[in-house]
Amino acid sequence: MPGHRRQPSIELLELMGVVKENGSEQQSPPPVLTPLSYDYVLVAKTVNDQEREAFKKQTEYIDELKKKNFKVTKIIDDDLVFYGIQAPKEIFQKYRYLLKVSDACNWSSDQNAVSLSTRIRIVHFILNHTQIYSGEVLRDLMKSKVFEARFCLHEKKKQKELKESWARWTACFQGQPITAVRNYFGEKVALYFLWLGWYTYLLIPPAFIGILVLFYGLSFFNTSPLIKEVCESDTVMCPLCDDSCKVWKLSDTCTYAKVTLLFDNNGTVFFAMFMAIWTTLFLEFWKRHRASYVCQWKVSDWSEEEEELILEIVNDVKCEPKKFKHSYLHSTLVLICVTVMILVIIGLTHALVVFRVIVAGHLARDSWEFLRNHSNMGAMMLGAVFHYIIITVMTQVNKIVAMKLCRIEKTKSFEKSFTVKMFTFQFFTYFSSLFYVAFFLGRINGHPGDYVRIAGEWRLEECHPSGCLTDLFIQMTIIMVLKQTISNVLEFSGPWFRKFLKSKRTQKLQRKCAHCYLKDDIEVKDGAELCDICKLRNWHNNYQLKDVDSFSLFAEFLEMVIQFSFTTIFVAAFPLAPLLALINNVIEIRLDAIKMVTLERRMVPKKTNDIGVWIDILEAIGVLAVIANGLVIGVSSDFIPRLVYQYRYGPCANGTVTDINCMVGYINNTLSIASMDDDKVRFKPNQMVTLSGLNVTSCSYKDYRSSDYSFTPQFWLILAVRFAFVILFEHVVVICKFIAAWFVPSAPMQVKNDQLYDKLSRLKEELGSFKA
Repeated sequence: MPGHRRQPSIELLELMGVVKENGSEQQSPPPVLTPLSYDYVLVAKTVNDQEREAFKKQTEYIDELKKKNFKVTKIIDDDLVFYGIQAPKEIFQKYRYLLKVSDACNWSSDQNAVSLSTRIRIVHFILNHTQIYSGEVLRDLMKSKVFEARFCLHEKKKQKELKESWARWTACFQGQPITAVRNYFGEKVALYFLWLGWYTYLLIPPAFIGILVLFYGLSFFNTSPLIKEVCESDTVMCPLCDDSCKVWKLSDTCTYAKVTLLFDNNGTVFFAMFMAIWTTLFLEFWKRHRASYVCQWKVSDWSEEEEELILEIVNDVKCEPKKFKHSYLHSTLVLICVTVMILVIIGLTHALVVFRVIVAGHLARDSWEFLRNHSNMGAMMLGAVFHYIIITVMTQVNKIVAMKLCRIEKTKSFEKSFTVKMFTFQFFTYFSSLFYVAFFLGRINGHPGDYVRIAGEWRLEECHPSGCLTDLFIQMTIIMVLKQTISNVLEFSGPWFRKFLKSKRTQKLQRKCAHCYLKDDIEVKDGAELCDICKLRNWHNNYQLKDVDSFSLFAEFLEMVIQFSFTTIFVAAFPLAPLLALINNVIEIRLDAIKMVTLERRMVPKKTNDIGVWIDILEAIGVLAVIANGLVIGVSSDFIPRLVYQYRYGPCANGTVTDINCMVGYINNTLSIASMDDDKVRFKPNQMVTLSGLNVTSCSYKDYRSSDYSFTPQFWLILAVRFAFVILFEHVVVICKFIAAWFVPSAPMQVKNDQLYDKLSRLKEELGSFKA
């Protein structure tokens, strides 16, 4: 009947030891079945022609699983074929025994029973290492579309419990049931959420201090001579571009001068030092926090290599270990390719600079007066948006390149190698432009009469009139807000929209029979199953969720570590970064929880006892944060010039003036004068007309130069003090970091003592078994 849904036809390939061959029934040894849930589900397109290669490969692969005494239930539904996979108990018994005799694993947590998450992990490994007659494994069959999908099933009861206690928006300010997450998703996912929760919690102090730094700058709005001098100044400044730009008054930047004072004040130095020490304390306290949980989970001594050997033996007793390999030729080739890729990314930064210069020139010629007067600001904001587009595109390119380089390298630790390469590429993609803005913008653009030009035509951009730190602040604000907002919206809306579109098909299978409801509510015996309709409903619901793979959790980690870089590296220019990160992470935790529990297929649980190579990356970021913040304060901000002026050139320099602010006259002290009488100055006459129609013969620009454009002695003194400050700042902060790392033990004493007693009890038990 048209529009009528065809009832599913059921074929049990193997049920309670009965196998059909050539139309006859042969009794094989009955497999020992695991309880109710299926460990894994494979999905394929229905193939009517049994001579097709896809059908043959499906059959061959299923036959190989049957030889391993797996139970396979086949359900045909319209154009899809579902294979429910259930492994025999002897496989898990082998795993438990090998885990016990392993001297690098804590086996006590698994000695009595194997949890469903552990079963899924073992079955996932066996399925991916089972070869068919042609030598292909499941990964190859997925690529050739022999199977359309593979996934482990969500457990309804535990899924509901996690949804009520964790994966809902109303739980934003509640704690996380980390152990329950571990039992359901495995240690790897649990440690990600444990780290993210700890990171979010420790963001509260820097977020609070960052707000105080802004309020500290706000308190000087009415009393600061710097703001007063800018806002009341009649100084005429030189044009910021060629042709269309005209001279302007310094007082036009009054608002920006006030904003700059919010994050470029004396409190910024303290905040940068605090954040450098905070980074170390965060990592050290994280190690303690992690140690408490991995000790509780009995995975402190877990070894990835030994776990892989155990799984290999469980799958095939005759297996050979995958040997460690290293090729200097391949490593050299990879190093060259990585260097070339980094140079390409830096080249995109140069393209971004050219983009801003060209846009600034076009905006300066616009008929709208507002755009002409704010051409540089408009170019900077458009450049930040263009930078975000580059980041979005390059993220996909970086992933492809990193994957290919890892295959060339042929390393055994594929995940670690990929993580390092991918993060390196992403770091340069995100931060190359910011490093240019922080340390090069406005310092290589030349001076009136000798401006640096791109292709001899476009004049290189200058810093914002209120200071170079303003450009960095604007750039970071736009990128960080765009990145976090758009990423979160797409991250949640994509899986939700997919689920919404697929919901119409699943509505006809939503009802569950009373018999299966009863099975959900009581303890069932081994081998008990849901009815066929309810199995199909459950498998369909899981199939229509968003697919996940080994990179799903990696993407979450990468996003948070990049955010951590924003929060620490240039925090001196953006004190609000910790606050934005805190707000984002409170949302991110629930967003990821809802997505994993309700919108995505269940991740294959993976065992681990740490966050892996990410901890090394975080420590490297902490060191880089010290260097970058020292350079931002010493080189980019006006902290050092103000300090030199106050004690060397200002009204308080001789120590006798007491009735005047020591910073009076600082703004005029930072300006040099360019005269139209000088042959080198090439400003056009129409550019030297103010908005009020007054013709001027000279203009000022921000620099320390004499009338012949050579640097003044004050410039060299400031430069020397800048470098001295950077060296002093970094040494002091690094010493504080080492002291903090030494002062905080990497694991609580209680955890170490528990591990000691645990090992002692294990040795005594083994000794008792030996005597017996």
